[in-house]
Amino acid sequence: MRGILATAVAALTVAGGVAFFVHQSPDRFSAVALSIDIPRGDPGSPGAGVFDDQSPSVANLDPALLDALRRAAVDAGSEGVEFVVTSGWRSAEHQTRLLHEAVGKYGSEAEAARWVATAETSAHVSGDAVDIGHSAATAWLSVHGAAYGLCQIYDNEPWHYELRRDAAENGCPARFSDPTEDPRMHR
Repeated sequence: MRGILATAVAALTVAGGVAFFVHQSPDRFSAVALSIDIPRGDPGSPGAGVFDDQSPSVANLDPALLDALRRAAVDAGSEGVEFVVTSGWRSAEHQTRLLHEAVGKYGSEAEAARWVATAETSAHVSGDAVDIGHSAATAWLSVHGAAYGLCQIYDNEPWHYELRRDAAENGCPARFSDPTEDPRMHR
């Protein structure tokens, strides 16, 4: 296919409200910046960096959890792995809205409970849980997280991490299949 340049890499990266479309073909590299409005810090936003103290989703996390997360992020970053907080602290109102949406999506409160806790039981509302994105970050945490006390809690949510202070010495506790098996959800 002479004359047709195959795309080697195409990516969309969002940083500080500006999206950068990066395109690399075999003989040239170009980047185009697009200004977009991203609601930084909203619990439903595309995500925040672990050092983004302007984001309530990050800033309102339990200080010990945030410290462990930031130490892990620095070490992961040295290996080229970036952590994004896709959801951290949530207001009770936001958690309730998520639960109502899940009931509509899954058809019943029982099925929704496999994915979304009530505002009264959610570790996100208390600032004790963080959802981490991208898959490279969750893969890194699945291998290294215990050293920082960061443990995956549910088999069905590989992005959901909570602090378990003794994990560095004893490893992470056994995971629950989903939140319905977690005794904390039945208070």
